[in-house]
Amino acid sequence: MTSQRLRRARTVALATAAVLAVCVAAASLRSAPWPANLGWTIALLLPVAAPIPGIVRGIRRTYAWATLCVAPYFVYGITEVIANPAVRGAAAAILLASFAWFVTLVACLRLSRGGQDSPGT
Repeated sequence: MTSQRLRRARTVALATAAVLAVCVAAASLRSAPWPANLGWTIALLLPVAAPIPGIVRGIRRTYAWATLCVAPYFVYGITEVIANPAVRGAAAAILLASFAWFVTLVACLRLSRGGQDSPGT
């Protein structure tokens, strides 16, 4: 039962990472002219792309450090929602997708504890 829930949580983690990547790519490709936005888009997608191989393989440690990769998107989303009304919709989508990815990563970590009952271990 737990392994099935863990598999489902891993699938959702990959799906939310893909949604976040699509939101970031769409927002960044719309924000600058063509040659400049391609490099900017690649740079913005690095934090979401870096943990994908470990998430696919199910390495628990990757889920732990992948939660740190969410911070740039969360900060970008909050900043743009507050300060830039022109991209408020895209920034809100990035903010929600980054929060969803963070929640699914934490869920995977909790489901893969492997019988550890105390939260301190």
